Amino acid sequence: MSSSSEIIRSAAGQLYLAASSGEPCAPIREAFAASDVASAYAIQEINTQRALDAGRRLVGRKIGLTSVAVQKQLGVDQPDYGMLFADMARGEGEEIALADLMQPKIEAEIAFVLGRDLALEQPTVADLFRAIDYAVPALEIVGSRIRDWDIRLIDTIADNASSSLYVLGSRPLPLHAFEPRLCTMTMDCHGETVSSGNGAACMGSPLNAALWLVKVMTQVGRPLQAGDTILSGALGPMAAVHAGDVFTARVEGLGSVCAAFASA
Repeated sequence: MSSSSEIIRSAAGQLYLAASSGEPCAPIREAFAASDVASAYAIQEINTQRALDAGRRLVGRKIGLTSVAVQKQLGVDQPDYGMLFADMARGEGEEIALADLMQPKIEAEIAFVLGRDLALEQPTVADLFRAIDYAVPALEIVGSRIRDWDIRLIDTIADNASSSLYVLGSRPLPLHAFEPRLCTMTMDCHGETVSSGNGAACMGSPLNAALWLVKVMTQVGRPLQAGDTILSGALGPMAAVHAGDVFTARVEGLGSVCAAFASA
């Protein structure tokens, strides 16, 4: 009988191969209890370490499943986190090749960039205020290494919270310039609104989501550091991505961000 550590390593290898080959794999959850979040994060950590050993640079974290709407889409009821690496960042106006993605979808968020370390086991909102250097609107391109997005909580956590790429807006603003909890968001594609929401849809406020992340990252031994980017979670439902799509998200008081996808 295989040990739990062997099952974890096997699942990590399955997801790593899917990412490397571009061929989605079957769900990995069947080997784990539905509530076995610890094993899911252990799988994520194995592939995080693989990435770091390969020379990829860790530049932040993403928070997933903060929106009730997104939770309903995926059949889960709690947030999760994943790692952001430098090679996942794309610039506004930079054409994104669909060949670099697996089953892509997109969602609009608020990103916070830290100006100081946040290695605190009991952080407060005031600590977070002091640490955030600026905020920008962001678009996260999510993707799944699991075939047909057939995921539950175990699958998405293990798969680095279903992350792929992200785009940050180019007009950074301090926190006092807008209200994260009350701001509205609309995301358009080809002149049609494909998603809308507000800051309250993200755990009551994107700052609540960021504070949750600070605590968890300290607990697991990967505390947030100065310069790190936090993608704080979706402000509305995700939308499917197709060749030639151009998405623009507007966040009230914060500005806009655009992501453009290659036509072929």
